[in-house]
Amino acid sequence: MSVARAQDIEAGKAVFRKCAACHNAETDANKVGPTLKGVVGRNAGTVPGYAYSSAMKSAGAAALIWDDTNLAEYLANPKKKVPANKMGFPGLKNPDDIKNVVAYLKSVSG
Repeated sequence: MSVARAQDIEAGKAVFRKCAACHNAETDANKVGPTLKGVVGRNAGTVPGYAYSSAMKSAGAAALIWDDTNLAEYLANPKKKVPANKMGFPGLKNPDDIKNVVAYLKSVSG
């Protein structure tokens, strides 16, 4: 079994299956969580039709942009990056998984 390299889109897509119960990345449809299609470069808390927490809306109003660094920090610990947000997932612990998910999200944000 080979070890996934950092920035591996296919490996990121596989890890994203953990997120897919609540998030969609292939279409603009929201689920329990907002769509993540086009998330890279987007202001936090701004997907039309999604009821964000006030914490996430405030983060977006304070100019939190989902770039590589902010996504990686959020994926590692959502409650630390945006305290009081409503996402229940505790975060990804493997740094390569985080890098790969960011690579995958970039691939669907183009």
